[in-house]
Amino acid sequence: MTLALYDLVVSPFVEFGFMRRALIACLALALSSGPIGLFLVMRRMSLMGDAMSHAVLPGAAAGFMVAGLSLPAMSLGGFVAGVTVAVLAGLATRFTSLKEDASFAAFYLLSLSMGVLMVSRSGNNVDLMHLLFGSVLAVDDAALMLVAGVCSVTLVTLALIYRPLLLESLDPVFLRSVGSRGGLWHTVFLLLVVLNLVAGFQALGTLMAVGLMMLPAITARLWAANVGAMLAVACGVAFASGAGGLLLSYHLELPSGPSIILLAGLVYLVSLVVAPVGGALPRYIRARHRQL
Repeated sequence: MTLALYDLVVSPFVEFGFMRRALIACLALALSSGPIGLFLVMRRMSLMGDAMSHAVLPGAAAGFMVAGLSLPAMSLGGFVAGVTVAVLAGLATRFTSLKEDASFAAFYLLSLSMGVLMVSRSGNNVDLMHLLFGSVLAVDDAALMLVAGVCSVTLVTLALIYRPLLLESLDPVFLRSVGSRGGLWHTVFLLLVVLNLVAGFQALGTLMAVGLMMLPAITARLWAANVGAMLAVACGVAFASGAGGLLLSYHLELPSGPSIILLAGLVYLVSLVVAPVGGALPRYIRARHRQL
């Protein structure tokens, strides 16, 4: 029994370097994307995270057209495209009657269509699939350094702006009343979102990167009542989904990115029913208890 469990869970990471690199990349993405996703949920910006994940595609496509499958070129292009969409959406919100979510939705659709057309004109279906869905099992040392660097920058920056960012997420009116610059923290936070999506698309693709950011964060809201516990749950679920998805991909010969996100989605579906804080079954039991 123990030997079979070892062969099933541990052996792939011991025997193969690409599996170890993929596992480390999943750990780094979990540590950085988990907190970012939780703040997106608390700020009611969940769908904006999805919009931003699509916004990096034309920049990544431009980098691909210039330098091929070059990590620095696609990363820089994706970051510039993501920041550009964030700035344009912010300007549209400020100078028109549109809300921020509507602006992001409009610009992300433009970005997605532009990116797909750019890749289709300059590459082939394999190139397009690589950009859209990625492959965490193909993470090399350069991509691993990028993911680890983004994780380090994210954690340090969040530690520095944690209190004002949390307050701006929960009570922006009070933050403005004490003279703090909530717009500054919002801008810094959006930059972190773009950075993490750029790091994530190297492993999971532009369509899948937001999944490891949002699904564990949403799940954490069902399991914990305070922010510290939610952060821990989000990171834990993200890493467990990453490791489990890698094993599913290895043993069943499935695409790694969708396997990871599907596993995170299954954890979310189970949590909807059994999670102690927000799950349907515990809420029903508490309601019946109060009635009695």
